[in-house]
Amino acid sequence: MKKLLLGIAGVVALAAPASAADLAARPYTKAPPPMIAAVYDWSGFYIGANGGWGSSHKCWDFVDGAGALIANDGCHDATGGTAGGQIGYRWQTGAWVFGVEGQGNWADLKGRSISISDPTLTIESRIGAFGLLTGQIGYAFNNVLFYVKGGAAVTDDRFRFFATATNVQLTNTVNDTRWGGTVGAGLEFGFTPNWSAAIEYDHLFMGNRTYTFTSILPPVVTSNERIKQDVDLVTVRVNYRWGGPVVAKY
Repeated sequence: MKKLLLGIAGVVALAAPASAADLAARPYTKAPPPMIAAVYDWSGFYIGANGGWGSSHKCWDFVDGAGALIANDGCHDATGGTAGGQIGYRWQTGAWVFGVEGQGNWADLKGRSISISDPTLTIESRIGAFGLLTGQIGYAFNNVLFYVKGGAAVTDDRFRFFATATNVQLTNTVNDTRWGGTVGAGLEFGFTPNWSAAIEYDHLFMGNRTYTFTSILPPVVTSNERIKQDVDLVTVRVNYRWGGPVVAKY
C-alpha cells in the first residue's frame, strides 16, 4: 500500500509541469492612449447679430454765437432698444486674442424734458442708428473669452423743440451724423467649434456739438444749443466663425 501511494504521487508530480505547459499564454493588453484635451481656437473671421438696450444722456445749453453760456436747458436720457450686426477677424497667440470689428445698429433711443430756462419749451432728442469700428484685446480660458475694445463711434442724431402745453413742434428738426469714441468690454462663450454667444457693454463718448434751431412759425427766431452726449449700450451677441478650428493637444 505504501509503495502504491508513492507511485501515484510520482505520476502526479511528473504530470503537473506538462499540464502547465499546455495552458494558453496570458494575453497582452496594450496600454490605453493618453487623454487628449480639446483646445478652443478663437482665430478666424466671424459674422453675427446683436440686440439689446441703450441710453443716451444729453445735456442742452443755450449759448450765443461765440459759444458763451446764456442759460441751461437741462438734461434727459434717451432710452430704447437696438438691434444690428457685426463682422470681424480675430487671431490667437497662446491665451491672448487680438481682433478688429465693425458693427452697425438700428436704434430707437428717444427722450425729452422741459427746458429749465423756459418751461414753455420741451426739448427732444433721438438716436436712430449708430456704428462702431474697434480693435480688441482678449484673454481666453479655452472656450471662454474676456475682451476689451476701443475705437471710433458714429451716431445718427435728431433734435427738436416742442411747445410744452400743446406738443406742437416749434423749430426745424436738426439731423446730424456725429462722430466720437468708444470703449467696451465683453464676455464670450464658444458653445460649438464655430458658434459663440456674448454679452457686451459699450460706452460712447460723443462730446459737445452746437446746433442752430430756427422757429417754424413767424416771427422767425434762431437760437444756438450746445448739446453734450454720452451713450451706454448693453447687447447680447451671437457669432458664427470660420477658420481656426478646434485643435487637439496632448
